[in-house]
Amino acid sequence: MTLPTEDTRVLYPSGAVDARASVLHSERLADGRSAVLLDATCVHPVDAGWPDQGPDQALLHHGAAFWPVEDCIVGATDGSELYIGADIPVAKGTPGWAFVVVHVVDAAGLSAGDTVTVEVDEGLRDATSAGHTACHLASLALNDALADRWKKEVRADALGHPDFDGLAIDESLIGQNASVDTYRLGKSLRKKGFSVDGFAESLAAIEATINATLLAWTMTDAAVRIDQGGDRLTDRRYWVCELPGATVRIPCGGTHVASLGTLGVVTVTLGLHDLDGTDVLTMNTSAAR
Repeated sequence: MTLPTEDTRVLYPSGAVDARASVLHSERLADGRSAVLLDATCVHPVDAGWPDQGPDQALLHHGAAFWPVEDCIVGATDGSELYIGADIPVAKGTPGWAFVVVHVVDAAGLSAGDTVTVEVDEGLRDATSAGHTACHLASLALNDALADRWKKEVRADALGHPDFDGLAIDESLIGQNASVDTYRLGKSLRKKGFSVDGFAESLAAIEATINATLLAWTMTDAAVRIDQGGDRLTDRRYWVCELPGATVRIPCGGTHVASLGTLGVVTVTLGLHDLDGTDVLTMNTSAAR
């Protein structure tokens, strides 16, 4: 069994939705499906470490045959065994390991050396990219709206505001033209200096402030791009947006639209509920395209 010694080259950060690639490795999984590794791919995989954006829908074509990609997951290999998703035993970038995109398909007759054409569902990619860009915008607007609730100095976000999103985030899920983010307003956050006094009563005003900010930003049709340190899976990538008066850079491995104008009207809805004695804030973001 020959496994890759280099990280997969990824083409999705540039917006690619089709590619030709060589099969490097194919093996049968315990559930009877096959894990196919390519030298390069335009299919966005889900990362077990932070699974905010799910996998693209795609097809692998080889000659007259084709296989739907039933799942696409980040994997890793030390040259002797392939580990997938949560089973990866080391951190990304660990020397001696190759981090790869694993295309899971129904039992396939693909072998190392075969050439395949990779085709991504462009409509789903576009809708998911819009959801991811809107999510970043909403997090920045949320940080701005909550800036006066901090009593201590904490790390700043890309716009210089206290990074509530980064410090309180519990889960982020990217959907089609939408996202859902949840934040824990627990003791650790309060110890960092965040005030929850009157928070529930202020929720409607905070929501209105965020939506006003989002409207102002989207009306500028600001450009969005992905800056890459390289084209390998573990190379650092940044979401960059030219907001009025500031260029924003946020580490991100996902996919995005090319400008804010394509999002239409972006709005958030805030909710607050109790979870085992801890207040949890939920922010639902939608892009009405």
